[in-house]
Amino acid sequence: MAAGSSLGGVILPIMVNKIIDRSGFAWAMRSVAFLLLGLLVYANLTVRSRLPPSPKPWSLLEFVRPLQELPFLLVVSASFLFFFGMFLPFTFVILSAQHDGMSANLAFYLIPILNAVSIFGRTIPGYIADKLGRFNTMIATSFLSTILVLGLWLPARGNVPYILFSAFYGFSSGAFVSLAPALIAQISDIRQIGIRTGSMFAVISVAALLGQPIGGALVSHEGGDYLHLQIFCGTMMFGGSVIFVAARWALAGPKPAEKV
Repeated sequence: MAAGSSLGGVILPIMVNKIIDRSGFAWAMRSVAFLLLGLLVYANLTVRSRLPPSPKPWSLLEFVRPLQELPFLLVVSASFLFFFGMFLPFTFVILSAQHDGMSANLAFYLIPILNAVSIFGRTIPGYIADKLGRFNTMIATSFLSTILVLGLWLPARGNVPYILFSAFYGFSSGAFVSLAPALIAQISDIRQIGIRTGSMFAVISVAALLGQPIGGALVSHEGGDYLHLQIFCGTMMFGGSVIFVAARWALAGPKPAEKV
């Protein structure tokens, strides 16, 4: 499922761009809506639950109570900080590349490149996590994302660094999307996975919502320069990565070689 959304992230931007050129914005949006409608109708008619549904009374406490557990709280906190920065390259890498001299035509393809490589980022790390540990893999890919932002995107000047950043970042950031629910599943009772995963995404959605306007405000404050946005992005992701280490420590202690 996670890999499928990346495939959509390759197809839809190119599709929309071509339709806008030929038929205008309105028909581009209608085309996307009809495509999504058809896919959703098919999905809803064919999806089946593994177990018969057993409705339960809704309770807010069911979503709040897991935050009293230290490993869960740390995973959610780490994901919250990481989400603050994770989507900023998706939003601003095209504008940043154009600011540094890339043509608009080439810069447009940075997001399809990012999403194409993200297909592998959302699948291969999951296989590695089964071998080396989910927390271990998440920590490695989170720090890799931080390094790419601060070490490649921030000093990038020219086409090649931007293309390389988009490709590598697509892989490392894609790992977070597929591994975050796996971390929750690892530290949860199987009967509580749905509630606890929903609780995590409810919290980190706030970071995803706030990160973009904060990034835009930083760019505006600097008169169109992206330096402070890139530093903010890397700093948030670094903070999240460090807290992932703390979550692993809370589960297994100071045992770096242990599969966690």
